[in-house]
Amino acid sequence: MPASVQPYFFLSYAHTPRFGAGGPDPDMWVERLYRDLCSHVMALTDLPAGSEAGFMDREIRSGEGWSERLGMALATCRVFVPLFSPRYFASEMCGKEWFAFAQRAIQHGAISNQPAEAIVPALWVPVPPSQLPGPAERLQFNHNTFGERYVTDGLYGLIKLRGYAEQYERAVYELAKRIVRVAETVRLESVRPVDYRVVPSAFGSPSSPARTLHVTVAAASRHDLPEGRSPEYYGDSALEWNPYHPASQRPIAYVAEDLVRNLNYRTTMSSFDDEAGHFDSKQPPTRPEILIIDRWAVDDEQRRRRLAAFDQESRPWINVVVPWNRYDHQSRARENELAHQLEDTMPVKMSQGRAACRAAANGVANMETLGQILPQVVEAAAQQFLRHAQVYPPAGGTPTERPRLLGPMGMSGPPAPPRAPFPPDADRDRHDGQSRRSRHERDATAETETDRGDTDDSES
Repeated sequence: MPASVQPYFFLSYAHTPRFGAGGPDPDMWVERLYRDLCSHVMALTDLPAGSEAGFMDREIRSGEGWSERLGMALATCRVFVPLFSPRYFASEMCGKEWFAFAQRAIQHGAISNQPAEAIVPALWVPVPPSQLPGPAERLQFNHNTFGERYVTDGLYGLIKLRGYAEQYERAVYELAKRIVRVAETVRLESVRPVDYRVVPSAFGSPSSPARTLHVTVAAASRHDLPEGRSPEYYGDSALEWNPYHPASQRPIAYVAEDLVRNLNYRTTMSSFDDEAGHFDSKQPPTRPEILIIDRWAVDDEQRRRRLAAFDQESRPWINVVVPWNRYDHQSRARENELAHQLEDTMPVKMSQGRAACRAAANGVANMETLGQILPQVVEAAAQQFLRHAQVYPPAGGTPTERPRLLGPMGMSGPPAPPRAPFPPDADRDRHDGQSRRSRHERDATAETETDRGDTDDSES
């Protein structure tokens, strides 16, 4: 996409289905908002004639090349404008759009070591804070400056009701000013477009609660480096290791944290040296984990022994990522030696890592590649966690009920105390009453309970 037609902002919204064939298009109100925003942005900037003030994916999803056009717009626009509504956060497509743009902002922040807050949300329909996924909840944005009625009714309420025309005009104008201010302040660089069809959603699964993932870094600090190793890539702790210096200004642990949070996870972090000796493979896992390993870590005898002992414990819910900067001359000179040493030290983990994501285990060359492969690594770790985590079937219940498994991905904890048993007479009366129901009622009840059980199992 030539620079002259790069969109200034990307309007992301959830398409509303029509009520019937030939009926009015419910998205016409969104189109009106889009046109009004474009008009204000053109007036507030010096964009030349022919520039794309905005981008809105009205019909391209059903047309040829829609993924390429959408990917190009997300890779080049200056500001991302999501229209908040309950339908928006239930939309996988909207989650994909958010994810693709946020990855670009995270990469920009890693290079500049400056926050790149280029998402300007707008309330189409107000959404309670408790219903916001993590990426939206973490946005620092004050909607009150757009007007009190905007906060209570959203743009949809203002645009639909004639009595609120003045409030609508004020809210849209303030939104346009915010878009321009952010675009001029952040100035994101364009990146290579991603394939929109294969990126994950930033909102996770709409039926599951927020989840937690742990990031562990196995690396030295600048105070205990192997002899001759340059300290420029290291800090006062393992969490300050920055393998992609000088291209990246942020330690990889914090970039990985941002990338994982963009998948709607809560995150915790620690150094492998601090965690070593505290692992207990006999206990069920409490969260999936990512282990980021510096190959130079195995050049230290004590750390190599701890990593080898860790490898002997069966923990398939921990996936490895091996960053490797080939522009680091010291690393390039010893690449084969250190790679073989890591393989000899951790054969199990490295084999599991290649099965989950070959690129993650063989050496991640740069920050852009890290952003591309990490969702796959996280998904593989989460799947292994679900296979090995403890679940809690409910106590009590009738013999005919299908057990509902609670947990483990951030759901309820240990089971509730068992219910008191039915007295003998009450139990007999209950079963007699059930036997008098018609066959149709029994079948309908069984079908409902089976469907509910399938849903719960998928969420656990």
